[in-house]
Amino acid sequence: PMARKATAIVPAPPRERIVQALMRLASDRPWSDIEVGDIAEEAGVSLAEFRDHFPSKGAVLAGFSRMIDKQVLEGSSEDLAGEPARERLFDVMMRRFDALLPYRPALRRIAYAVRMDPLALAALNRVALNSQRFMLAAAGIATEGPLGLIKLQGAALVFGNAMETWFEDDDPALAKTMARLDRELRRGERVMERAEDFRRLTAPLRAL
Repeated sequence: PMARKATAIVPAPPRERIVQALMRLASDRPWSDIEVGDIAEEAGVSLAEFRDHFPSKGAVLAGFSRMIDKQVLEGSSEDLAGEPARERLFDVMMRRFDALLPYRPALRRIAYAVRMDPLALAALNRVALNSQRFMLAAAGIATEGPLGLIKLQGAALVFGNAMETWFEDDDPALAKTMARLDRELRRGERVMERAEDFRRLTAPLRAL
């Protein structure tokens, strides 16, 4: 019989190796104990190579968020095209939770560590807003215009609140997470309706 051809294993690009290295370290080390040198060593890259791709540890975390964005965006929402906006966004956000599942121990530790750090929280919020811009777009929800920023911040809060339940949800079907996400989205929908009403009511004043 013919010998089978050996398949060459192609190593992951350095950028991806750095992101995965950070998440491995964050799963069993306190966030504040992880140095850029530790990440470089874990990823098998030099510090110079690390610097070519990321300026800081926080930037690696932003790179992780973009990796998850891409994974979610590569999925399709076409079967929900006729559904209400809340249902479409629910589907996209649950796909995001599914993509994050392998990294839950690391994310739980990171979330706990940054709670008491206002600067880190502000930086993570900027990352979350960028991600939610694309999550809302995937759900067919516009984010330009006067209420765009409210929608983005609202979506980030909805996802962040549901994530608190997701951290402790050991059910493979994520039933508690889905219930929390549904409640948060309904609450967010009411807030947006009030914001839209307020905008309409104040339109004559803005014109003056």
